[in-house]
Amino acid sequence: MKEYKRYMVTSALPYANGPVHIGHLAGVYVPADIYVRYLRLRGKDVVFVGGSDEHGVPITIKARKEGVSPKEIVERYHALIKESFERFGISFDIYSRTTSAIHHQTASDFFRTLYDKGVFVEKETEQYYDEEAQQFLADRYITGECPHCHNERAYGDQCEKCGTSLNPTDLINPHSALSGSVPVLRATKHWYLPLENYDPFLRNWILEEHKEWKPNVYGQCKSWLDLGLQPRAVTRDLDWGIPVPIEGAEGKVLYVWFDAPIGYISNTRELLPDTWQDYWKSDDSCLVHFIGKDNIVFHCIIFPAMLKAEGSYILPHNVPANEFLNLEDNKISTTHNWAVWLHEYLNDFPGKEDVLRYVLTANAPETKDNNFTWKDFQDRNNNELVAIYGNFVNRVMVLTHKYFGGRTPEVSIRTEADRETLQKIALTKENVENALENYRFREALKEVMNLARLGNKYLADNEPWKTIETDKARTGAILNLSLQLAANIALLFDPFLPFSSAKLKNMLRLPDTAWERIGEGDILPAGHELNQPALLFDKVENDAIDKQLQRLHALKTAPAKKDIPFDEFSTMDIRIGTILEASKVPATDKLMKLLVDTGIDRRTVVSGIAQHFSPKDLIGKQASVLVNLAPRKLKGIVSQGMLLLTEDAAGKPVFVVPERAVANGTAIS
Repeated sequence: MKEYKRYMVTSALPYANGPVHIGHLAGVYVPADIYVRYLRLRGKDVVFVGGSDEHGVPITIKARKEGVSPKEIVERYHALIKESFERFGISFDIYSRTTSAIHHQTASDFFRTLYDKGVFVEKETEQYYDEEAQQFLADRYITGECPHCHNERAYGDQCEKCGTSLNPTDLINPHSALSGSVPVLRATKHWYLPLENYDPFLRNWILEEHKEWKPNVYGQCKSWLDLGLQPRAVTRDLDWGIPVPIEGAEGKVLYVWFDAPIGYISNTRELLPDTWQDYWKSDDSCLVHFIGKDNIVFHCIIFPAMLKAEGSYILPHNVPANEFLNLEDNKISTTHNWAVWLHEYLNDFPGKEDVLRYVLTANAPETKDNNFTWKDFQDRNNNELVAIYGNFVNRVMVLTHKYFGGRTPEVSIRTEADRETLQKIALTKENVENALENYRFREALKEVMNLARLGNKYLADNEPWKTIETDKARTGAILNLSLQLAANIALLFDPFLPFSSAKLKNMLRLPDTAWERIGEGDILPAGHELNQPALLFDKVENDAIDKQLQRLHALKTAPAKKDIPFDEFSTMDIRIGTILEASKVPATDKLMKLLVDTGIDRRTVVSGIAQHFSPKDLIGKQASVLVNLAPRKLKGIVSQGMLLLTEDAAGKPVFVVPERAVANGTAIS
């Protein structure tokens, strides 16, 4: 790792239109906090900056839905987000906001500098205008039919059903989300950053000078560059944001993508009014952005182009963006309430901040999308934190108090195996440093947990509870080494699990110890008095997990579909049938071939339930069957109907059937 005099570490600014969820934590804030805590332990000069992004259309949409002002929305969620981060141990040096006076001034000055240098291109274009609301429409205020998948609720910037990026003019039958009226195209003037002018610089800076960046980051940047960069508007017609600071721009604000990253600079100015430039304008400072993959383009292409155009700022040294974290095998969706919110977790699991930090790091989506499940959360807590790390610490502490009065035993001689064990501490330290400095947080965490596994194995192999009967000196040597292991693990886990590390340090009465001392000799001297043992972690029981699953699935309620006439509903013929035969469809994972007695006939139905039911469980089972669905061929099999199922609280499919058996062919009406 190149040595820098100081470090500027930023984390993506969350929108202040809702709480923080575990996807945000896994993708951005936990890895950023681990990295910063590590740098501090190494004695580095580091500033960790965060803040709420309080401008932009998502804020105004939330405000309009609730019938309040945007200011009320950002006040509420900024306070909630800030408090949640503090309780969770995200150790920002400052967590500020983009509605602050200093941010408005910084962003305005930045725009004005580029404007005065002639960087921007002024263009008049046609954009959608709502004549009833008498305002230009932001992309998210325009809805219509997606031209790709024909979802009727696509937005003007993206279809959330198929994921395709859109322009408002791409939509079929566009409507204003404000009034419901059909918008018209009207000319408006805006200022654009001509990204294409920075193509040579960006190609060299990223593709040649930063080949060490993570493959997902490097690859996405290359794709954007290969597609050809286009001018990007830096202003928009909106009444919530930072006013454009030039004449002739009345009623226009800075586009949120332009003002938000400047928030890193303004927040640093707020924290360090006299020395902020040392961190942003000095070549011996290292700038690192922690973000999710949806922000790669902004932090690797657009913001660097802005900094380059301004001319006095350093460029990012690295942008270790993560992929997305899914939840129970489904994409996290705040719209559909499919999320685990940080503030709710902290209330439901008091004192278990480190458990979530551990699980999110162990499952970090560093190179590809990963998945969080409550069962895995429980297993990692019970089988790793409790059974490995916590168990090792508790055994050492209890045995030391039992045999040596709670003091570190003296050591007269160490065996070769003892010395080899101690050497593994230094090797672990080296591996952890290498992993953290290359942003491989899962690997670093695993290295430390393996040291706890080694501690358990060392105790099991040497059996101090047996040697105490014949050789107290050897028992003392065993427990001394085990205590040294525990102390080193506390230091190594400090960036990852700060709450439990602090608890273990207190148990050990571990004096302030520099990171560099890890693996060097005896951290705890002979005769050192320990505090009483206490459990580092406790088990997570099934009822706690069941409660979370029930809440999650209760919240995931799909919005009502559009109304249909009764005559259209009455055309559906749904009857009770009995499954006579069942077999999995070859070469598929999900499909099950069923022979169903519908009371009308015996017919084949193909259903995607093979991952949840075995054929023997289905034979003789009654089911609701849509019998007048047009036949459809699936994997060469003609399916003549559809079974009706729903999901229970744990997400498992459940057949929709009467409360007691009825005759086959009975109609549901």
